[in-house]
Amino acid sequence: MLDKSKIRKDILKLSNKGRKILMKGFAQFLDKNKDLFTLQDIMKLITVDNQQFFGDLAEGASVDDLYGLMERDHMINLAKLFRYATDFQAEYNMKIKPIPEDVKIEEINIEGIPAEWQINPRVSDDRVLLYFHGGGQILGSPKNSRPLTVEIGRVCNMKVLSVDYSLAPEKPFPAGMNDAIKSYQWLLSNAVKPENIVVGGASAGGNMACAMLLKARDEELPLPKGAICLSPGIDYTPDSKTILTNAPTDPVLADVGIFWWIPAYVAGHNPYDPYVSPVHSDPKGLPPILVQASKTEMLYDHSTRFVEKAKAAGVDATLQDWDDMPHVWQTYFTENLPEARKAINKIGEFVKKLFN
Repeated sequence: MLDKSKIRKDILKLSNKGRKILMKGFAQFLDKNKDLFTLQDIMKLITVDNQQFFGDLAEGASVDDLYGLMERDHMINLAKLFRYATDFQAEYNMKIKPIPEDVKIEEINIEGIPAEWQINPRVSDDRVLLYFHGGGQILGSPKNSRPLTVEIGRVCNMKVLSVDYSLAPEKPFPAGMNDAIKSYQWLLSNAVKPENIVVGGASAGGNMACAMLLKARDEELPLPKGAICLSPGIDYTPDSKTILTNAPTDPVLADVGIFWWIPAYVAGHNPYDPYVSPVHSDPKGLPPILVQASKTEMLYDHSTRFVEKAKAAGVDATLQDWDDMPHVWQTYFTENLPEARKAINKIGEFVKKLFN
């Protein structure tokens, strides 16, 4: 689906660089697990079903139509493969550009949920960014997202609590959302004031952040100071238009095979449930929210529709959209992409304004 001729050359170069490292991780996993499948089998499986997914979308297919594309055993094995490869990629990148030595990383357990504190020197001791990583609800971890979250914590002058929430297909909805709300309640029970908490997340983590806010509101918990959502994936229905029209210009999601991520996570639940797809919620009463998205990524109208609905409900919602950027381009600040640095700085400005 991707049309490389439509991708900015510097972005395509960065994307290709990351893909090469990821492929090394794939190869290493498959070498250790020869009985599962070959790389050729995987590429064929994803390519064929991915084309069918986009074709079905164009013809008005429903989420239910995705359940027949891949068996659950294949989903579980592919999830293991992707997790291994992204861990390999993260470790490779952090060897080249390690986290600053003066950043404190402390692994903790929140009533059975793994998480880690990431604390830059001299940040405010009583303010916490509760963060949920991306990865389509099937992969990712605090370690994978650590370079970005540490940097966001620094510019926001906040400690970061990065949560390793439950992942599908082994633990589909609502397991991840339950972990998200439990981690927020844990902060409150440990004397962190809600007005000193900001919730954040990228991609699927943006879904976790929004769903957590809605759940907290519905359960009449005190709400945090604000929220940050980076390229959030908040619509698991077929209602998104840009998931189809922007596929040629999305080097991250177009060809990766998200067709099986959706049924793996939704797992038979109503995709219009606002906790599954927060874009279909009533956001009334939520705290100030900053959303950053690229006009050329597949999930772009997730952000535009959510912000429009939030504003109509009286929420202080801000959309900062960018031209020609990939999905969650903020991660490329380590590669000195100017737009990534600007976006992170704008996150810092938003958070500092919340506390002024």
